[in-house]
Amino acid sequence: MTVKRKVGVLAALTLGISTLTAQAGDVRVMWYSDGIEGEVIADLLDRFMVDNPGINVILDEVPYKVIQEQLPVQLESGQGPDIARVTNLKALASHWLDLTPYLSDPEYWRENFGAQANWMREDGSDAITGFLTQLTMVGGYANKTLFDQAGVAMPGSDASWQDWVDASSKVMDSQGTPAAFAIDRSGHRISGPIASYGGNFIGKDGVPMSIDEGTKSFVADLVKWTEEGKQFKDVWVSSAGTSLVPAADEFINAELPFYYSGSWQVANLSTKIGDFFDWVAVGSPCGDVGCSGLAGGAALVPIKYTENPEEVAKVMEYLARADVVKEFSERTLFLPGHKGVAAAGGLDWQTEDPNVGKALDVFVGEPADLLPAASALPAWKWASAYYGALASRTSQVMAGELTLDQAFERMDSDIAEKVAQ
Repeated sequence: MTVKRKVGVLAALTLGISTLTAQAGDVRVMWYSDGIEGEVIADLLDRFMVDNPGINVILDEVPYKVIQEQLPVQLESGQGPDIARVTNLKALASHWLDLTPYLSDPEYWRENFGAQANWMREDGSDAITGFLTQLTMVGGYANKTLFDQAGVAMPGSDASWQDWVDASSKVMDSQGTPAAFAIDRSGHRISGPIASYGGNFIGKDGVPMSIDEGTKSFVADLVKWTEEGKQFKDVWVSSAGTSLVPAADEFINAELPFYYSGSWQVANLSTKIGDFFDWVAVGSPCGDVGCSGLAGGAALVPIKYTENPEEVAKVMEYLARADVVKEFSERTLFLPGHKGVAAAGGLDWQTEDPNVGKALDVFVGEPADLLPAASALPAWKWASAYYGALASRTSQVMAGELTLDQAFERMDSDIAEKVAQ
């Protein structure tokens, strides 16, 4: 048996119908990919169905935008797939199924996935609602070949954001690249740097704070660098609202000396760059109070509106097995979110690219540098509201539609509106 795969826009358009026509034994999985993980999960699910012929797994591969924008609408109407791969873990946690009654060994889940369990369940709950398909770290990449050709030394581990912008600008001028650097259009990506500048989102009562001086300072710098032609403007002004726009293609095409994204890009960069140029992971540049990125991850979660919870639990148990997690991590080049697999070490990364192992080692070491303001965000239910406001309003300033002061006011009102809803 081969897993049925619907890919891209067609899948997105048919999801609303397909979720209403699920048959007994069907398990629909909504999945997005950053790199090759769609191929890997399809292979793993094929093997699951051979051993479980009574369960038919249908893999709906969709753009990330569908996960961010269409899935929440479906969930609010009490519909959706049976399982989904998501990054908005906390804000949508009321829609996840508690697997505990259906699992053969709940303690296995608590032991191996407990460290991030609060990221994907409602406050005060002890429900088991899924697991991370990978643990992620936000951080930067540098095109070593461009730096070498320009004769510019890459900044060291304690270098500031301004140091990296200055060095990358010298490479830009020397090599004629369109920009010195780019950060993905994402409030999530800039939240670690904001923490490094002293910014904090969370008030003492857990309610979002108003935009503070640290947040304003980093956003102002990012806008300034964009206006100076150093940050790749098109990445931020090419889309509206809260949409994520990665700058991976620009980095892959050697148009950027420096790219700030995260560990999930390793497989994508390795696959698409090949031996075109040498690249390295460089962690997170520093602000006034630290050099913080942001931890996170994509999780596989069961949806509580499923009509087949027992079958869903069997699929989830299979994908959460240590040997399956290990294989998935090795083939996708993702950091495992499984305590036992991570502790055992010895991951055999499936690549001949010499850049990969070194890059993953950098990201493995990053959690030690996380600032408290950044560490608290994955388990905070208003994080996505903050991220969305940061992305949408910052891009409007870059596009000349708002002033910085207007943008900060609207960020506050956007976040307040989400809280009120």
